[in-house]
Amino acid sequence: MLRTAWVLGILLGVPVATSGQGVQPQALRVRGVELHYVERGSGEPLVLLHGGQADYRAWAPQMAALSPYFRVISYSRRYHYPNHNPLTATNHSAYVEAEDLAALIKTLGLGRVHLVGTSIGAATALVFALQHPEIVRSLVLAEPPIHGWIRDSAATADVYRTYIAAIQEPAARAFLAGDDTAAMKAFVDGFAGTARFDELAPDAQATIMQNALAMKALALSRDAFPDVPKSRVRRLRMPILIIAGANTIAIHRLVNDELTRLLPRAQTARIPNAGHGSPRENPDSFNAAVLCFLAAQKQ
Repeated sequence: MLRTAWVLGILLGVPVATSGQGVQPQALRVRGVELHYVERGSGEPLVLLHGGQADYRAWAPQMAALSPYFRVISYSRRYHYPNHNPLTATNHSAYVEAEDLAALIKTLGLGRVHLVGTSIGAATALVFALQHPEIVRSLVLAEPPIHGWIRDSAATADVYRTYIAAIQEPAARAFLAGDDTAAMKAFVDGFAGTARFDELAPDAQATIMQNALAMKALALSRDAFPDVPKSRVRRLRMPILIIAGANTIAIHRLVNDELTRLLPRAQTARIPNAGHGSPRENPDSFNAAVLCFLAAQKQ
């Protein structure tokens, strides 16, 4: 039973402390790969799935906001800091990550979980929900890059081709040339829709570069954007929140629009002053949207 104080606190806008995670990650091994994670709080388990340029540390504001009410787990997906997993496969995608997530949930004995994901983490959460709907209590999806939907529609194929030519292909060429910095700059600037990488503080650039291997795995994958069947997405019945950044680029906006069309009963939230990285760019608004959504499930 949800505590009345939580519901009132959310609805009345009472702020939640936003201290850092303050704990060292633990490591576990599943499916032959190392995954580091941190956890905080107690209650129903809630798993946070970060985006491609980040790792478990990116969710510090969300850990602080959510852990008073949930057992919150933030983990670094297989090619992200501080995991040590060599890049061997050539077909990396959200489907591979969803299998890792299933193994993590089983190994930690989490049972039914809430999933909150952003970018490729959101795609991972969505694929997992399609494969294991009985395990998912609720689903928060912040701009999953299901780019196949845009590629395969005559009305939006030009947007997909522009994305590939302007972002994906330059990044892949840079990775193949051994210039990881140029590759990550292509992704950061492309997702932001402006020249952002060079303006970042040195520590922010360093964090991005610590996760370059993950973006390399996607950029060089022969199937980075595999099919996510719309017919199966339509059949999802768990509570779902679809989040979009107000300033996100066209391809992500179109994917979110299609996701909303497929899931008319899902709730939606638009995060102001944010683009593709809304949990990081405007954590207060993102956290408020997620907390209100989760509170509604408990009443």
